Amino acid sequence: VGKKIGEGSFGVVFEGTNLLNGHIVAIKFEPRKSDAPQLRDEYRSYRILQGCPGIPQAYYYGTEGLHNVLCIDLLGPNLEDLFDLCGRKFSVKTVAMLAKQMIERVQSIHEKNLIYRDIKPDNFLIGLPGTRWSDTIYMVDFGMAKLWRDPRTRQHIPYRERKSLSGTARYMSINTHLGREQSRRDDLEGLGHVFMYFLRGSLPWQGLKAANNKQKYERIGERKQTVPIADLCEGFPEEFSIYLNYVRKLGFEEAPDYDFLKELFAKVLRSAGEADDTMYDWKLLNSGRGWEANSVRLIALYNYTSTMLEPTLTFVCFLSSLQPTETPIKPAASTRTPWHYSASIEGQPVWFTPTPRVSYARYSERLCGSWWTSEWHATSSCCGPWPACIQTA
Repeated sequence: VGKKIGEGSFGVVFEGTNLLNGHIVAIKFEPRKSDAPQLRDEYRSYRILQGCPGIPQAYYYGTEGLHNVLCIDLLGPNLEDLFDLCGRKFSVKTVAMLAKQMIERVQSIHEKNLIYRDIKPDNFLIGLPGTRWSDTIYMVDFGMAKLWRDPRTRQHIPYRERKSLSGTARYMSINTHLGREQSRRDDLEGLGHVFMYFLRGSLPWQGLKAANNKQKYERIGERKQTVPIADLCEGFPEEFSIYLNYVRKLGFEEAPDYDFLKELFAKVLRSAGEADDTMYDWKLLNSGRGWEANSVRLIALYNYTSTMLEPTLTFVCFLSSLQPTETPIKPAASTRTPWHYSASIEGQPVWFTPTPRVSYARYSERLCGSWWTSEWHATSSCCGPWPACIQTA
């Protein structure tokens, strides 16, 4: 088991290595006594979907000590992280190329009799950088997936109401907000909301205030119903509004026309004179060197304690080396003042400091040669990984 690479409501994810063949994997740990265990169901879904393009291979599920453990292929960053790196806007070309792949993934899942039920950018990852799969969009985290029909009888699940919400409120379908049983149409509507999130940078129902989560979800659902699709998609190719109108009109048991939906986004590319050449926005960053060139992320997600020892800083840097080049600038007397560091990435000098979304409380320090060693606890006010602020010196 190697370094920690992620964390969520279920538990934590570490990078791992198969000692027999050197294969690198992602290892998910979940407490055995979890109130809502997901890894066993997720493993079953991976086994059902094995061999489908864009679905990671699952190698092992079992119990180790106090944890349930799931081993799957190690992949690259998720689309939410890449969205952040690109300034929280994707081009029409990138969204159209993504849409084709994402619809294909959902189609493959549906053809295996499953619905996903938790569409969000965080659950779509690119393949491992430096491999021939680096441009493939993968789907992960199948803990919420369920059968939409009986594989043996091919009988569709019955329509029900007064269902509890499952999924992510920002992207879930209107029918899900209304407590209706989910089916294939709901996965596709969730994709449509993700597409518009990528194009617009945000959705009209973000940032709504409420006394509790239940009321907040109700307000989000009400807003989704009142925002016309034409307004949501204004300023973008009409195919995006055609997509949303189509999926929202699907019946509970109706079979979606996936080819029609994928063709909508092929048409977007043709109309713009663009090819589906996998030149995504994140590959154009850093003067065409791609997101890997200067991409530095704190390993820590949410609450994490780290000790910075001479001469290494606790950062993960994709396909790059990050080494301190100077003594960190010692902060002022205030214990909440962040440290500032100079460093080099692939020989290029940079400086970085925490973003405003992250607060730091330093509680011990000592001088180690020419290096200050500081132990600190970081707390993020946002829901997700926090990037370091990287600027060329």
